[in-house]
Amino acid sequence: MNLLTADFVVQWTLWLLACFSLVTWTIILLKSWLYIRLTLQNRAFARKFWQAGNLDDARRLAQQGRGMLAAVSQRGFDVLGVPAGESDLLKSTYQEHKLLTRAMREAVLNQQRRLDGGLIILASVGSTAPFVGLFGTVWGIMLALRDISASGSASLEVVAGPIGEALVATAVGIATAVPAVLAYNFALRQSRRYGAELENFASDFIELQTD
Repeated sequence: MNLLTADFVVQWTLWLLACFSLVTWTIILLKSWLYIRLTLQNRAFARKFWQAGNLDDARRLAQQGRGMLAAVSQRGFDVLGVPAGESDLLKSTYQEHKLLTRAMREAVLNQQRRLDGGLIILASVGSTAPFVGLFGTVWGIMLALRDISASGSASLEVVAGPIGEALVATAVGIATAVPAVLAYNFALRQSRRYGAELENFASDFIELQTD
């Protein structure tokens, strides 16, 4: 049984592209939900945090809060070691300031890696899907032409079917790549926006213990 037929190549190419599309749309949905949730959580936490009466209240908010800003602030309080019930401003040494700065930078990077999750997959799908579809098309056309040559007939009825089916792979490849590229660009822009928000919050948090 000859498995290298035009139908076989095109069908498996389409199945592969369908898997790419499924992964892409799964990431799109997960990322959309993540951005909505983080926007609401960060907005609510930032409002409560900067309205806190003292560091003790802010620390409790960090422990109970959700979202990236809460995680970053909790890391900062862990380094500062504010004991429960102490509401006075911290008197930090220069070494403590260096440790806090390093810890906040690491916390921001950890959250940034979380935001960047899935971007490599989107970029890979967006860059490879058209070529996968093109491979299916070229291979399918090549084998279809070979079969046509073997049959000794080159009429439109004989040529249109297998070649038209092979060309579908290219169209599906492009249709798979476009959402992946658009989603990648959007996710990258969102990642930078949230990253800037985290860095600004971390800088403001560090200033709290230097005042």
